Amino acid sequence: MRARHIFLTKRFKQSKILFQLVNSTLSPARGYFFTTHGRKSAKNMAKQVQMTKEGIETLRKELDELVNDKRPKLVERLANARQQGDLTENSDYANAKEELEFLDGRIDELEDVLKTATVVKANGKAQGVDIGARVTVKVNGDRHIFDIVGEWEADPVNKKISPESPLGQALVGKRVGDKVEVEAPAGKLKYEILAIE
Repeated sequence: MRARHIFLTKRFKQSKILFQLVNSTLSPARGYFFTTHGRKSAKNMAKQVQMTKEGIETLRKELDELVNDKRPKLVERLANARQQGDLTENSDYANAKEELEFLDGRIDELEDVLKTATVVKANGKAQGVDIGARVTVKVNGDRHIFDIVGEWEADPVNKKISPESPLGQALVGKRVGDKVEVEAPAGKLKYEILAIE
């Protein structure tokens, strides 16, 4: 069983999130550190994360960089800060420790996702829109191309959307020629599917 370290700011006191806490230490100046021990529920462990091959490679590269490059540098910075003397007034030590906690959390998160990730191949236009498809749509007279990707790969700025997004939900399962309506802040937008690759 692996211990999880969670850092919560003072504002957390107003939150309604509950944790099963086994060990906690209070740091009133910065926030609260908790160490939790426990197993993930079978429901969380069984959930498969669907991703494209490129998305899995991107997460593997990020994990490799964090584990083999950023983390060792941060551990060295923490050790150097520790040698500077009184830790209660050492802001570099406190910052390095906090950064290491967040970095370790991201490493754990990436490892968990990669353990449950499955590669989804595009089914082609015969099967309709699904993860791995590139969809050309027309909205308000303009053509747009969207890649349907896994939740962890979503990047709306670069037109990579997940099936969980409003547009993704509307497009999944549809075929060329189908029209969908999506609620947007400016009102309802009507999309027509022109091509699926």
